[in-house]
Amino acid sequence: MLLDFKNLFIKYNMNISGVIHIGAHYGEEHSLYKELKITNINYFEPLNKNFNILKNNIKDSNLYNFALGEKETTIEMFVEENNNGQSSSILEPKLHLQQYPHIIFNKKEIVNMRTLDSFNINNCNLINIDVQGYELNVFKGGINTLNNIDYIITEVNNDEVYKNCSKINDLDLFLENFHFKRVETTWDGITWGDALYIKKGVN
Repeated sequence: MLLDFKNLFIKYNMNISGVIHIGAHYGEEHSLYKELKITNINYFEPLNKNFNILKNNIKDSNLYNFALGEKETTIEMFVEENNNGQSSSILEPKLHLQQYPHIIFNKKEIVNMRTLDSFNINNCNLINIDVQGYELNVFKGGINTLNNIDYIITEVNNDEVYKNCSKINDLDLFLENFHFKRVETTWDGITWGDALYIKKGVN
């Protein structure tokens, strides 16, 4: 997460009932959540190697070994191991190959995919999502869940880092349908970064 979540938590006086963290990796943000007294946490991580590490790291949250998208299926992911799998994606890398030539996508893995709505998580109001350009697909499978969400932290792209990845304008337009406004954006990766959306009328 590129954004300073702790500062944003204070700045926007966030009242968080729980977190849906999509693209959990090893659960690096867990200690921060606990520091902020957030105890209702749901982690989604599709890659088996990452998920096994996540299970060893975190014992007090809900863990799901699934990718999320618009339908229930199995799907192939492009996997890299130079960056501990953090750049792995359902989408084929494009500009990423030029920007980070040391990160090599050297394998593929078949993962199970479900929709976010199929999990019926209705007691969380923050989504933290980092799925390497697949964010819009995840949101399209979570339109019922979005009705209960007040805050979204998401990775954003302004170029085709991955083939056919969602761009920031796509996310703005889609999330506007659910009354979200983008209030913070950082472009640490030049063509990619993070953004915070807050539902209008919250706080």
